[in-house]
Amino acid sequence: MMKFYNRTDELAELATLYEQSADSGRMTVLTGRRRVGKTVLALEASKQHKHIYLFVSKKAEALPCQEHLEEIRRLINPPFVGEIRHFRDVFLLLIELSRTEQITLIIDEFQEFFSINPAVYSELQGIWDRNKSTCKLNVIFIGSVHSLMYRIFQDQKEPLFGRADRIMFLKPFSIRSIHEVTSDYNHPDIQTLFDVYAITGGLPKYLELLAENKALPRAELFDFMFKPFSPFLNEGKNLLIEEFGRDYGTYFSILELIATGKTARSEIESVLEIHTGAYLAKLEGEYALIDRHRPITAKPGGRLQKYFIRDNFLSFWFRFIYRNLSAVETGNFDYIRQIVNRDYATWSGRILERFFRELFAQSGRYNRIGSYWERGNRNEIDLVAVNDITKELVVAEIKLNKDRINLAELEQKASNLCMEFKGYSTSYKALGLEDVADHLATR
Repeated sequence: MMKFYNRTDELAELATLYEQSADSGRMTVLTGRRRVGKTVLALEASKQHKHIYLFVSKKAEALPCQEHLEEIRRLINPPFVGEIRHFRDVFLLLIELSRTEQITLIIDEFQEFFSINPAVYSELQGIWDRNKSTCKLNVIFIGSVHSLMYRIFQDQKEPLFGRADRIMFLKPFSIRSIHEVTSDYNHPDIQTLFDVYAITGGLPKYLELLAENKALPRAELFDFMFKPFSPFLNEGKNLLIEEFGRDYGTYFSILELIATGKTARSEIESVLEIHTGAYLAKLEGEYALIDRHRPITAKPGGRLQKYFIRDNFLSFWFRFIYRNLSAVETGNFDYIRQIVNRDYATWSGRILERFFRELFAQSGRYNRIGSYWERGNRNEIDLVAVNDITKELVVAEIKLNKDRINLAELEQKASNLCMEFKGYSTSYKALGLEDVADHLATR
């Protein structure tokens, strides 16, 4: 099993909340996409304290309640308790047990009560409101279906709105943390770091799968991904069909088009021949799967924008697996490898731009980081970083083959951009993988 990495800030925040629960109950929400390490984080934060982990499975309410009661008896040995058929009674029991000692309660897949018994959310709200100030219960609710967790805790019409002391959205590992993992597994080279970042996006579960199956560097990684029984082949479906429900076909088609480079709404609609505004709005707001990319100088509400998939792995999955689903289903992995070998450089070239924007962000030296283009996709610039205090502007072109970058052309493309930053000192950079080590070393 891979050792625990990263999450220093999150562990510190969870430790603070645990300390505060000595005076009154605390409620934390841990959300983020599946495989990002929410459960591992909650258990790591609680391992030195008395804690109970309860998993909400899709069964009739009485069945998981019996499982939960057995877990409570195993860990705490409560006074005699008869049969419990409702989760509200499990929660009340733990409230009572926490009157005299601190207990951390971790409830995983909390959104599943929507399909088991939605009344649980209002029942827990009433119990919490009446007892929070007199108990020492430190509750951590974990949920993977982003749309439902948002609804439970951030929709003003829902009973648990405003009850959480913290809502923590767990992000994938940073580039530095990915490098720590690949280095620990004997692949400290920058090419492997970038390939792992590009394909996994820094999701701990995928990093663990690759590391423990010795699926590093790139050739071994692709061998592991594109073979019968690979855990990656159905991963996109497993992650998203529950989110999207019966409309998943349309959402999948939109995500496939974005992954293949059709990033404007007009391009998407010209292929699908439907209005996609409502779908794109949900993908961005409710599901948090895509984002809008605007030129760094764009005014709020500006119409120049492109869509991109926020999750690197899903971008890869839709581009190379879902797009070639018939080959996957017939087991024609040689064909898929040919497609990947042909198109990976083009696809990963766009990811390299994101890679450098993240490295620049992690340096802490710039307050605005983005890219730039003008109407008609003219004068595209891959990276623009701004420090408005020191009046510094960095303008960079990014390519896998750095030798193809012409800095004189870059200066010319940036002429209109620089007009927006009069009085700023401007530096022009050509960036490729050979420059990554310098940026990893700076903070």
